Amino acid sequence: MGERLQGDCEKCFGLCCVALPFAASVDFAVDKNAGQPCQNLQSDFRCGIHSRLRKEGFRGCTVYDCFGAGQKVSNITFKGRDWREAPESASLMLEVFPIMRQLHELLYYLTEAVALQPARPIHDALRLALEEIDRLTLLTPGSIIELDIAARRAEINALLLKTSELVRADAKLQLKVPSKRQKSYGRGADLMGANLRKADLRGANLRGAYLIAADLRDADLRAADLIGADFRDADLRGANLIGSIFLTQSQLNAAKGDFGTKLPQALTRPSHWIA
Repeated sequence: MGERLQGDCEKCFGLCCVALPFAASVDFAVDKNAGQPCQNLQSDFRCGIHSRLRKEGFRGCTVYDCFGAGQKVSNITFKGRDWREAPESASLMLEVFPIMRQLHELLYYLTEAVALQPARPIHDALRLALEEIDRLTLLTPGSIIELDIAARRAEINALLLKTSELVRADAKLQLKVPSKRQKSYGRGADLMGANLRKADLRGANLRGAYLIAADLRDADLRAADLIGADFRDADLRGANLIGSIFLTQSQLNAAKGDFGTKLPQALTRPSHWIA
């Protein structure tokens, strides 16, 4: 996807550690309000417990991904002036960051979509959308907070849905998926804790599916649409995710897997996965 759509904490002012709230839970050891710097954020904007976040009870931090929005806001939108150096702009910077994160997430999905050959019939529309969202990320802080981000997401989602339909239909033909033997799932399917071990999910629509703690060991997810699917504690050991679409690193980071899990080339195996 390119470095610009991957979070780079070395080039960010610790924006996610300040802007976002979290509550004491299985994912976070303490409560924190939006706009309040995390207790682990150091003066150089680095995390004081980065190497042991999971051990210290901050698993949620290891799952989060800003899609490169942090460094964009820090170095381009606010031209390298951090919220400590310029406290008068702090509130605006923290307001811009979550909007920029959504724009970068859309860039991530659109970048993948324009590279998918089965989506050729709508490549022109996808490229135009990509260029437009990219343009919006370069607006001034004041203009960014005025954006109707929900409307933008709805427009892009229509294109991504069409992309999904084209890719999955093509894959089912190429992979010779027997429709009679494959169970159908719709957007937002409740599959929490489901036994999907060795399931044939090739070309399946799992958009927004709740797969929390689902058993997906040795499941075949090639060409499955995984946009927004919740993989928290899902067991992906031995699963085949090669060719799945709209899968993100944060989804993998939230799941369990091993060296038998087959991943798309653009994504990496989380360090906490077992051997």
